Amino acid sequence: MAGHSKWANIQHRKGRQDKLRAKLFSKLSKEITVAAKMGDPDPDKNPRLRMAVKEAKSSSVPKDVIDRAIKKSMAGEGENYEEIRYEGYGPSGVAVIVETMTDNRNRTASTVRSTFSKNGGNLGETGSVSFMFDRKGQVSYPATAGDADTVMMAAIEAGAEDAESSEDGHIIWCEDTDLSDVSNALEAELGESESTKLVWRPQTTTELGLEDAQKLMKLIDALEDDDDVQTVTANFEISDEVMEQL
Repeated sequence: MAGHSKWANIQHRKGRQDKLRAKLFSKLSKEITVAAKMGDPDPDKNPRLRMAVKEAKSSSVPKDVIDRAIKKSMAGEGENYEEIRYEGYGPSGVAVIVETMTDNRNRTASTVRSTFSKNGGNLGETGSVSFMFDRKGQVSYPATAGDADTVMMAAIEAGAEDAESSEDGHIIWCEDTDLSDVSNALEAELGESESTKLVWRPQTTTELGLEDAQKLMKLIDALEDDDDVQTVTANFEISDEVMEQL
């Protein structure tokens, strides 16, 4: 999908800033605790927990933070979080999916709705935009993992659906239910991945100019700043020229 790598870069640019590392670690730790509470606290016996731990490690979350999150679930500590998905439209009619984990449904709904309205968007009903996305497993590797042919062959043998390669790296796609198996098979061939997670993959994208891109990024930034929000996905792309100006 054209523009995906640019979106990935935008999506993660905040995560690379030191001042927001604590917020990122908090979101990843919350996912680990919830995954461990919902299943076995042993990552080897709990695919969701294994993916959460792998994603945390790829984001440089310290081992002691990961271990503490798992132990919290085993001790029955921490809040009981509910997973809720919100859907709506941002500026220029871009479809936006917001995934949250909350211990207060009313608070989160109010905050998400307010954030949309304050930033030129509109919160819709569940299902209002998700039909424009596919739920997929995504495994990312650096360009150094191999050339495009090598990675494509590894992806095919691992049972993946597709692989996209560029100078920025490789992105391998699979069915959401196959992510754990595909990830393990890829790891045996290509080594540790940079990222392994479930994502909403847009079926089509809207290309934005500088002004519209700035408005949309303001909305996305505001949503991501909410402690209850885990991920924000939107179906847009931007040109290299606009990317540089952002």
